[in-house]
Amino acid sequence: MRIRIATYNIHKGVSSFGSRPRIHALKQALSSMSADIVFLQEVQGRHDLLALRHATHWPLQSQHEFLAGDKHCVYGMNAVYDHGHHGNALLSNYPIASSQNRDISDHAYEQRGILHCVVEVEGTQIHCYVVHLGLFAGSRKRQTEALIDAVSNSAHDNAPVIIAGDFNDWGNQLSDILRENLGVTEVFDENLSRRGFGTYLRRISGRGVKVQPARTFPAALPLLQLDRVYVRGFKIESAQVLHGVMWAKLSDHAPIVASLQLK
Repeated sequence: MRIRIATYNIHKGVSSFGSRPRIHALKQALSSMSADIVFLQEVQGRHDLLALRHATHWPLQSQHEFLAGDKHCVYGMNAVYDHGHHGNALLSNYPIASSQNRDISDHAYEQRGILHCVVEVEGTQIHCYVVHLGLFAGSRKRQTEALIDAVSNSAHDNAPVIIAGDFNDWGNQLSDILRENLGVTEVFDENLSRRGFGTYLRRISGRGVKVQPARTFPAALPLLQLDRVYVRGFKIESAQVLHGVMWAKLSDHAPIVASLQLK
């Protein structure tokens, strides 16, 4: 069984400067990915001020419903304010058997959550976790501990797992913790085998060559490694960051797409 997945921080469906709506172009862009399951962060569930200001370009539906179209979808509300709210969402070509949103906010100034969905794919239950961690290192460490706890207590050891989202982990401090505790692989870890035998020897001997995730931020000129996809129970067939002028206009993050085969 093969599935294609994507993760994307959509910046609430507006441009980085001027807050101009990009939601219709985002819908077309998501369709072009041909992904079976899409992990979204910074999804605007409601924003009364932008809906009023851009009435002719702002969908009447919540963003996750608008972007999903005919797909199944679930929204996890995290940040709530007077004029609306935003959070994470999962879109799926396959039925979503169950969902739960877990609050992992570490302080009053950042509302963060883990959206856990069980997706039924050809008789197999895949545990999908949409993640958006905080901006501070201490918060991210505690939120990663909460993520490990959530996965450990909701997916048995042999269950296929996909964890994807915006980890804000530009120093790559969290990957080894997740690998060791959950037995996951980051989709760009597979690139190690294509860097040559000398690289492989340095890696296993502990003399450098740390596995690095892909650079996804800012989308126009990606420098920081913020977005990740971790999997368990899958063979990674391919993974790439989508670059180019179109993607740079849609969000401040570039999306990651990956093709996976169930082991």
